[in-house]
Amino acid sequence: MQIGVIGESQPSLEGKKLAFEVGVEIAKAKAILICGGLSGVMEEASRGAKSQGGLTVGILPGTDKATANPYIDIPIVTGLDQARNIIIIRSSQAVIAIEGSYGTLSEMAFCLKLGVPLIGLKTWKLNRENHEIPPIIYAQTAKEAVEIAISKGKKVEND
Repeated sequence: MQIGVIGESQPSLEGKKLAFEVGVEIAKAKAILICGGLSGVMEEASRGAKSQGGLTVGILPGTDKATANPYIDIPIVTGLDQARNIIIIRSSQAVIAIEGSYGTLSEMAFCLKLGVPLIGLKTWKLNRENHEIPPIIYAQTAKEAVEIAISKGKKVEND
């Protein structure tokens, strides 16, 4: 299973801790972590996954592999800047959003539009009143978020 982690490039201390714990739990579950490959939540989640021997993939906005954080095993350069967000979501069977700004919000919208299960940890609260969008599943802990991602993740033929 491939689980995406999206979030703030400058997270709070709590956001960093949650991201690290999410990465740990993804690795323990033998899932692959997919992220944007840079700093903040992406780096902390990758660091957490690597601490447990997990595999990390970074979908980079530029064309230089060297921009990836040091915990990325497979850097994928795109040259697409923010447009790379769709690749992160399409490559994930479930996505965990931690905190976040507008870039995270755009990725969350792609999840909702494409039907990719979205789990939120201390992130945007979206008003569903009068809207027919799939719900965001909010979790309280990193472990709970990863368990939900695995149970709700979209199945693919290779699973």
